Amino acid sequence: MTRTLRPAAAIILVVVVAAAGLSSCARLATPRPDTGYPWHTDIVATTFWVGEVFDPHASDGSQRISTYDSDWLGSYGGCDGIADGDDCRTEQRTADSDYFPTRMVPRQNPFYLDLPFDDVNDDEGFATRGQVVPWANEPAFASIVADRSASLMKNRWVVLRKDGRVCYGQIEDAGPGEYRDAAYVFGSDDRRPANARYNGAGLDVSPALNGCLGFADLDGNRDRVDWAFVDAADVPAGPWRRIVTDSPVR
Repeated sequence: MTRTLRPAAAIILVVVVAAAGLSSCARLATPRPDTGYPWHTDIVATTFWVGEVFDPHASDGSQRISTYDSDWLGSYGGCDGIADGDDCRTEQRTADSDYFPTRMVPRQNPFYLDLPFDDVNDDEGFATRGQVVPWANEPAFASIVADRSASLMKNRWVVLRKDGRVCYGQIEDAGPGEYRDAAYVFGSDDRRPANARYNGAGLDVSPALNGCLGFADLDGNRDRVDWAFVDAADVPAGPWRRIVTDSPVR
């Protein structure tokens, strides 16, 4: 996929929105910003959170670890919700707390998500990332394409839009359901996700993004979003910038 240059007007629009105090999850109908990357529209998004164990018998059923962090729970600072013994439950997030968790202090950005492309652990994902990841040839990434201990996906920014609300988050895991869906993740034809589970979900979002985007379900599979990659330099001010995750693969 070839990136396109962003019109100056689109960049100005983002700056104006931020300056107007609407960047903290815009409550007015906000157009999709032109990030220079293709938009993926009307995609089912489910909710996941650090510390969740939704299937203890499945290899991908625990969010105590992630594709990119073997101790995600420890790195994040604990359960991203309400800890009750060994159980970690999600909670409603509101603008009053900037959509941050209310029972713990995170060490990493609570605005996180996953996409179904694992460029580290999946053999096909690693072998093809130099060809399919749009930024693979940029100087900051070209030198690590052949390094399996580094990821081209972890910490990458994504912009999401739902019902006029626009929020931003960082990629910190891979999924749901699929781990090498390059055609959907990087394609420019608005292709549907290959995943057939969880109502065909094409991404998971954190509780912070769930609240910021105004999801109808706290932990469901009916909400739909539009999303696109966005360069870090183009991410406006907002609660998603209070903590920016920059940790490497571990």
